[in-house]
Amino acid sequence: MTLILTFLGKGGIARTKIAIAAAKLLASQGKRVLLAGLAEPALPILLDTTLTSDPQEIAPNLQVVQFKASVLLQRQWEEVKKLEAQYLRTPIIKEVYGEELVVLPGMDNALALNAIREYDASGKYDVIVYDGTGDASALRMLGLPESLSWYVRRFKQLFVNSDLGKTIAESPLIQPLISTLFNFNWTADNFAQPTNQVNNFLEKGKAAVANPQRVAAFLVTTPEPIEVASTRYLWGSAQQIGVTVGGVIVVSSDGSHNLTEEFSPLPISVVSDVPTGEWRSLMDALPDFAQQALKAPKPIEIDTHNRQVRLFLPGFDKKQVKLTQYGPEVTVEAGDQRRNIDLPPSLSGKPITGAKFQNSYLIISF
Repeated sequence: MTLILTFLGKGGIARTKIAIAAAKLLASQGKRVLLAGLAEPALPILLDTTLTSDPQEIAPNLQVVQFKASVLLQRQWEEVKKLEAQYLRTPIIKEVYGEELVVLPGMDNALALNAIREYDASGKYDVIVYDGTGDASALRMLGLPESLSWYVRRFKQLFVNSDLGKTIAESPLIQPLISTLFNFNWTADNFAQPTNQVNNFLEKGKAAVANPQRVAAFLVTTPEPIEVASTRYLWGSAQQIGVTVGGVIVVSSDGSHNLTEEFSPLPISVVSDVPTGEWRSLMDALPDFAQQALKAPKPIEIDTHNRQVRLFLPGFDKKQVKLTQYGPEVTVEAGDQRRNIDLPPSLSGKPITGAKFQNSYLIISF
């Protein structure tokens, strides 16, 4: 089972140093580690190594790769062509080549997440340390499986129940037309074949993000008050997408700052901002990532017996949390993150009877 480890915080260079030290520490413990970073100069400069879009070994048990969005897009385009050929009788994008594609805003996050998924599925690594942007954008990347799964299940049902969906399902004239365009009976199974494949893919992603043995994040901050506030905001935002935050790493020159109150109940590790290349002291100050992630508060707990849902939303106050119920699911908005909670059958569709925000927990009763 591969652990995907990432770091959240505003301090880019300090965060990258900690990612490198974490990768080196885990590799020294005998774990097979992949350190993955973005196509920016910080990581290769700190490692004093030229990096490529393919993993390369820089130390025993430690490989490094840079995610270059243009290269990832080019590689994935061939997979898109295969999918089109699988479902469409006459492919229309076969004459578009991956080498000419331009990366659009948002694509880089989706491509990075897919690359992590592929390296995870390869079985070659015990730990993948992802040195991403460490901000809300990185969190939305990790939350893509859950967000997309909501769009699939919500809009699929709307389409099936719509006049258009019923017309397609019942019309003897449209069915032959669809059969001439697609390689499967799209009408008879109400899109089940492609949507089931997508759902299975997304459900695996959701399960991984929700499991602290599979995905964990750690906060990185300095004692500076504004940075502490920003980091607390990222902490709460991470809970909104279901990512377990295992602890806090405080970068401090003297180690005298106490941030226990701001980040309770998370354990805090204090490290010094070491000069580039002096990794040993930083490695020695790092926590046991796997153990701390297992002990961290769960982002969400569903108690079917007491008909309650508890969401841990640190970094927010009552005024920043909004609860609505428009469809079969419950929508929780905190900060700039919105989450639709996929409830178990015993609670799905049931009206909310009460809600309170207490000790950083939003407690919803049905």
